[in-house]
Amino acid sequence: MIDQFFLFLFNLNKNKMKRLIYLFSILMFCSTKGQLKKKKDILSIKEMCGCFEIQFDFSETFIPNFEEGYSPSKNYSTKALEWAHLLVDDKNKISIQHILITGSSNNPYIIKHWRQDWIYQNTEFYNYDHNNKWIFNKKPKKEVKGQWTQKVFQVDDSPRYEGSGSWVHVDGKSYWESTASAPLPRREYSKRNDYNVTIRGNRHEITKTGWVHDQNNKKVIRRPGEKDIILAFEKGFNNYKKVEDEKCKAAAEWWKKHDNKWEIVRNKWEEVYSRNQNLSLKKSVDKTPLFARLFSDEINESKKINSVIELYIE
Repeated sequence: MIDQFFLFLFNLNKNKMKRLIYLFSILMFCSTKGQLKKKKDILSIKEMCGCFEIQFDFSETFIPNFEEGYSPSKNYSTKALEWAHLLVDDKNKISIQHILITGSSNNPYIIKHWRQDWIYQNTEFYNYDHNNKWIFNKKPKKEVKGQWTQKVFQVDDSPRYEGSGSWVHVDGKSYWESTASAPLPRREYSKRNDYNVTIRGNRHEITKTGWVHDQNNKKVIRRPGEKDIILAFEKGFNNYKKVEDEKCKAAAEWWKKHDNKWEIVRNKWEEVYSRNQNLSLKKSVDKTPLFARLFSDEINESKKINSVIELYIE
């Protein structure tokens, strides 16, 4: 009788052990699969670094509430040469600084351009509202599990827009998609005042020749307490064709000389973002926009940079 009892306990424990081993195996498989997926994500993001010849194309497509007096934007098309510098390479954060190169190859003119930060499973967001205002929002961890947030910053490292989504690797394709409200693009904000928000449908896809930024956008009129009014739909397609790094040598060298200054700028903005509160920025102070002040060679020291940025925070 006693022997049968111990045999029963042994079999019971053996079955429990089997279940535990099975569950442990599943957890290990999921963990390994997740780690491999994350590595693919990181490799895809870093494919956006390097020297690129770019073709920008935008066109309005549909006018949902068409009126005879409405004047759509003309089709926009331009080319550029850009250096995308890998600024931060961390397991949970990748930062890429874009630098434009204009003029001739013998006498290039360098312009600090936009920046994109990719953060893994980020929960803190500054969502663009309208009229240079961003709303701070914190999401639950479960909503961003496995996702990457792309935070896009303006030329002066102030916020622009950000959105979260999962990288997808299937059928030989690697792409990421997200939708986010954003200020008007530079090609529009000095020409149009009949809308105040662009809702950007972003798709970043890695290609054999580089990468593409495919956009399905809405031009929106946004007023407090009212439903958004879609003024027009827009198609955008930015094609980044990778070329030899040598073509962007001037931009890479320029960045080495100016990196310290812009690190101070980024650090100041990080302090601002860490306040975790809604953010409203002035478009200009004494008729001068922030980027014009920060681009000045006279402003290089930490104290001056910090005080200038604070001037534009309402």
